[in-house]
Amino acid sequence: MDYRKFGRTGVNVSPLCLGCMMFGWKTTPQDSHAIIDRAIDAGINFLDTANVYGRGKSEEVTGEALKRNGKRDRIFLATKVHGRMADDDPNAQGNSRRHIIEQCEATLKRLQTDWIDLYQIHRPQSDMAIDETLRALDDLVRAGKVRYLGSSTFAAWQVVESLWVAKEHGLNRFVCEQQPYNLLDRRVERELLPMARTFGIATIPWSPLAGGLLSGKYKRGQTPPEDSRFAKVKDQPHLARRYHDRIFDVLEPLEALAGDKGITLSQLALAWAVGQPGVTSPIIGPRTMEQLEDNLKALEVTLSAEERKQIDEAAPPGEMTSPFYEADFGYNPFRV
Repeated sequence: MDYRKFGRTGVNVSPLCLGCMMFGWKTTPQDSHAIIDRAIDAGINFLDTANVYGRGKSEEVTGEALKRNGKRDRIFLATKVHGRMADDDPNAQGNSRRHIIEQCEATLKRLQTDWIDLYQIHRPQSDMAIDETLRALDDLVRAGKVRYLGSSTFAAWQVVESLWVAKEHGLNRFVCEQQPYNLLDRRVERELLPMARTFGIATIPWSPLAGGLLSGKYKRGQTPPEDSRFAKVKDQPHLARRYHDRIFDVLEPLEALAGDKGITLSQLALAWAVGQPGVTSPIIGPRTMEQLEDNLKALEVTLSAEERKQIDEAAPPGEMTSPFYEADFGYNPFRV
């Protein structure tokens, strides 16, 4: 596997990052352990989870898997903090010093590790001063509990603001941004990706398969599969905004191109994301071993200049067909 530099840190990471969101709740612990083992055997050395995934279950299962296989030391392990961790405590969420320090300690226990390689702020918080957040994170780095810092779903200006504040106060800075990026939502190409390249920031796109819309399982005029994320689209407004007839104007030509190449739509979408300028490691989120095997084969796919041109014609650069910066996460930097 060809490893990549993680921004300007000097750390080498695999061109795909294994997202562990499904582990421990939608995917059984046993199956989760098997998927993690298989990914590591295939050369993936980068795992990403979050405290809020299953309210800690994902971290617990991921930590147990690394303890069982004894490969924690070779893994670049990332997790996130921000989301609500208790329904009856108003302070059990957000980017305050109180919440960050508390959750870091809990995460270390769940992951059964002494350090977190990449600790990310899961979402920006408009009513919280960024220096409050960065000071807490800096203290964790200086204490040896965290090695690198990152953000997730921040606007370009918010990342730059954080870099300025870190410089002004002599604090450790964000070295990575985790942004939504896929062939149905390419808006980060306008500002965020150019900014990341300018400042040497790694990017690890979430939802490179658009929540499964780029998996090939959805067809125009057909009811979504019962076990799919969009099966109950009418009951979830944010999914309804993403699943509409216009997405098939993008999906259908992409599926045709994938068919001509003898690969799956998901492999085409991942190969495209891996090869985009400014992208370090797109995050895959397999729920099953079959999905993992499909995703891994994307690393064997090469796209020609002509094929990339065809992709751009179907999904124009900088444009959006299905929104992934969304209000369901409380933040949309593109809202006018």
